[in-house]
Amino acid sequence: MRPRDLSPEEFRKYGYEVVDWIARYLDQTGEYPVAPRVQPGELVDALPASAPAEGEPMERILEDFDKLVVPAVNHWNHPRFHGYFSVSASGAGILGEMLAAALNVNGMLWKSCPAAVELEQVVMSWLRQWLGLPEEFFGIVHDTASTSTLHAIGAARAMADEGLREEGAAPGLVLYTSEHAHSSVEKGALALGLGRRNVRKIGVDGEYRMRPELLAAAIAADRAEGRRPFCVVSTVGTTSVTSVDPVAAVQEIAEGEGLWHHIDGAYGGVAAMLEENRWMLKGAERADSLVVNPHKWLFTPIDFSAFYCRRPDVLRKAYSLVPPYLASQENPRAVNLMDYRIPLGSRFRALKLWFVMRSFGYEKFCAVIRDHIAWAKELADVVAAHPLFEVAAPVPMSLVCFRLKAGDEASKALLEKVNESGEAFLSGNVLDARYVLRIAIGNLGTQREDVFRSWAAVRTLAEQG
Repeated sequence: MRPRDLSPEEFRKYGYEVVDWIARYLDQTGEYPVAPRVQPGELVDALPASAPAEGEPMERILEDFDKLVVPAVNHWNHPRFHGYFSVSASGAGILGEMLAAALNVNGMLWKSCPAAVELEQVVMSWLRQWLGLPEEFFGIVHDTASTSTLHAIGAARAMADEGLREEGAAPGLVLYTSEHAHSSVEKGALALGLGRRNVRKIGVDGEYRMRPELLAAAIAADRAEGRRPFCVVSTVGTTSVTSVDPVAAVQEIAEGEGLWHHIDGAYGGVAAMLEENRWMLKGAERADSLVVNPHKWLFTPIDFSAFYCRRPDVLRKAYSLVPPYLASQENPRAVNLMDYRIPLGSRFRALKLWFVMRSFGYEKFCAVIRDHIAWAKELADVVAAHPLFEVAAPVPMSLVCFRLKAGDEASKALLEKVNESGEAFLSGNVLDARYVLRIAIGNLGTQREDVFRSWAAVRTLAEQG
């Protein structure tokens, strides 16, 4: 009994109400407008400027959630949410998240919560096998791919700079990535003090894939200038067009030059689970690190980023710092997660992925991903056949980039009209100096009819002018 908390009876009563609300929401998400019809500051103005001095009844809190908060939500679970990349949450994942919140453990050390640490090892091993990576890859969970990539670059820097821990970073380190790499790569370099001038953005081919010969030339040029190349980041599923860099060719160069090779597969990496897509990660078994995000295409509630490293000893060298109050007895099977990353605290994220992987199984995951890719290719053909539109990039996965032939301003205006309609939500990008619209297919609840209902809204608004 916790006298200052909800009583067991109160928790049960309101807990059932919340679960009922969630069940209705997941069943009826498609009936909401995808994007909220609110103005900036509207929710701020609707809520008190200061927190209450005395506690309020749970009925009133839940009422305000439903009446004030939900109308300002952009529904990422919506079957016609096609912006950015999807982060839809499955029912199994939500149940796991609820239990993780109730347990509220910190898995920083094995002794601080053996279940959290060991279940993380188990689910990361399961996912590693689905990705076709060898057993030597050590897996650890982060919040997002930005954090995972930061840790990869930091480990690469630790390997390249022997005096880093005590003396700080020496100058001259250079990082390489595609000009279509995610901004998190450059942000990681900024956070680690490398500076933007030491990030080389390598050119791409006609399918927006990093060109290995340009990578090799850039490395050679930097060495000739006395700089120290230390890391290259390739991408499997770029944010701009879902292109797949030639991982094996990049790996060959990285090995020959002594560079750390990190693979950003945050969105597209899980597509390699499909037998027909194994080519996407060919060469990854020899890379130094890789990230995929189950909170995208594996329907695990955000946040969950799976980071794999073939050199956990380097991670420890980069991040392990054990003060006396965190010392623990050495045991080869007792993994202390804090030794491999910057954050000390560690949520029980593994629990929700464990629920999802057991609930879906490998075959169902593959079936859903395969459908999404097929629908995207079908949609691209339909868009290309329409006289007002043109497809702007190849469609290797489940993203379709397209634009109005009338130009950038017309395409931007169309995007605003679609999103304001509440019928669908898309996002935009600039590709080859041209503005494009993006339809990303990846929500668990999305069906083929949702994809083409979204396209119908786009087409109708375009034809109306």
